[in-house]
Amino acid sequence: MEKRHQVHNLIILDESGSMESIKNNIVSGFNELVETIKGIEKQYPEQEHFISFVSFNGLGIKEHIFLEPVSKLKKIDHRKYRPNASTPLLDAMGYSINKLKQSLEERQADFNVLVTILTDGEENSSREFSGYQIRALVEELKQKRWTFTYIGTDHDVERVAISLSIENTMVFEKNVDDIKEMFKKEQYARAKYSEKIRANEDTATEYFTND
Repeated sequence: MEKRHQVHNLIILDESGSMESIKNNIVSGFNELVETIKGIEKQYPEQEHFISFVSFNGLGIKEHIFLEPVSKLKKIDHRKYRPNASTPLLDAMGYSINKLKQSLEERQADFNVLVTILTDGEENSSREFSGYQIRALVEELKQKRWTFTYIGTDHDVERVAISLSIENTMVFEKNVDDIKEMFKKEQYARAKYSEKIRANEDTATEYFTND
C-alpha cells in the first residue's frame, strides 16, 4: 500500500474565564469542527490526519489528545470545557508547538502541520515563554510546511498575530451568528488546505479566503 501523506492538526483553545459567555457556542462549533476533520480525511484518502488538542488557562494546560489518529478525536462538553482564570497564551503555544515539533522530528515521513489558535483575549499570565521566543519558533516552522492561523475576538487580533509572525487571521464577534459563521469559514478553509496539499500547492499563504 502506498504511504499516505501525514497532516497534523494542532488546535490550541482558550479556556480562560472570559470565554464563559460564549461557552455553549464554542462547544457546539468545536464539535462540528471535529466532524469536519474526520470528513476531510475520508474525502482525501491519500492523506492521514492526526490530531493534537490542548486548551489552556491560568490553572494549567489541558492536553485532551496528542498525536492520535483523527478518528480518536472526541466531542467536548461542559465537563471537559470549563472556562476559568487568566490567559497564558504564549505558554500554551510554546508547550504544545514544541512538543509536537520534537515528536515529529523522530518520524521519517512527509507531513504538513496546521496550527489553529482560538482565543478571546491577549496574553496576560505566561511565565515560561516570551513573545520573542514564540515569534522565532513560528518563523522557523513556517519554513518547514507548518501553517499557523489565529482566530480571535475582544482584542486587536491582527496586531497580536503579526507580533507572533502569523499572517492567517480571522476576527469574530461574541454573538451566536458570528461564532457560527467563524466556524463555518474555518471548516471551509480546512478543506481547502487539504485540497492544496493534494495539488502540492503552498499551504502557508492565504488560509482564510472568500472564494
